[in-house]
Amino acid sequence: MEKKIAMKVSTVSIIVNMVLSLLKLLAGLIASSGAMVSDAVHSASDVFSTIIVMIGVQVSGRQSDKDHQYGHERLECVASIVLAVILCITGCGIGYKGIRTILDGHYEELAIPGILALAAAVLSIIVKEWMFWYTRAAAKKINSGALMADAWHHRSDSLSSVGALIGIFGSRMGYPVLDSAASVVISIFIMKAAYDIFKDAVDKMVDKACDDETIERMRQVIHSQSGVLGIDVLRTRLFGNKIYVHIEIAADGGQTLNETHAVAECVHHAIEEHFPNVKHCMVHVNPYRG
Repeated sequence: MEKKIAMKVSTVSIIVNMVLSLLKLLAGLIASSGAMVSDAVHSASDVFSTIIVMIGVQVSGRQSDKDHQYGHERLECVASIVLAVILCITGCGIGYKGIRTILDGHYEELAIPGILALAAAVLSIIVKEWMFWYTRAAAKKINSGALMADAWHHRSDSLSSVGALIGIFGSRMGYPVLDSAASVVISIFIMKAAYDIFKDAVDKMVDKACDDETIERMRQVIHSQSGVLGIDVLRTRLFGNKIYVHIEIAADGGQTLNETHAVAECVHHAIEEHFPNVKHCMVHVNPYRG
């Protein structure tokens, strides 16, 4: 089910980005707008990034095997890191071109963008904002880090189109250098998105703990189980888009093995029921020492 949703969203994303990038490229070339051409390149990079996301989701969804007994979830993080690198390279290239044009200083020689470039920028903002919310909703539904990274890629594209719109408008008002300045602004948005995606992926690959709110909710669930007299240890770690939990609870030391096992089972099932992203939960029982 999760894989099916991810594939559907990714397919829609590829089709929309291919059409949009082509339209923006044509508008940029016809209307003589460097900012719009840069924005088209950004949209084209979305196509490649979405393909990477599709591969990452496909591979990470494989069942555990002999060589990967804890599953393949971290491969989705690898896909996110590759996506971040592509974004960073794209941003650097666009920024370099814009800065070089600004430093050349021959502003009177710069072409004034046509009205077609303005129309393309407005269309891009509307379409990419819709793609952001559409992809974000799907990513939240299936808890996919790679898909969420792709959603923010759409948002960065939308923001870059806003920058292109401002630059094109300013250029048409008599300040042609603003078109190149818009390209630099676009590159900053792209590199910021790349950094955020990279950081999130690395956090999930180095066993970062869950956020404080999630841990506190887990504590409340554990304390609410019958037979639990205290929590000695609660550790969590992110494993791709899944969570591993290690719990040590305190229970009545006078209980039989079957009784303490039943308490541990209740805690185990409660955690997995309240937190669907938990892939593995280990519960150890210690005698309560008061």
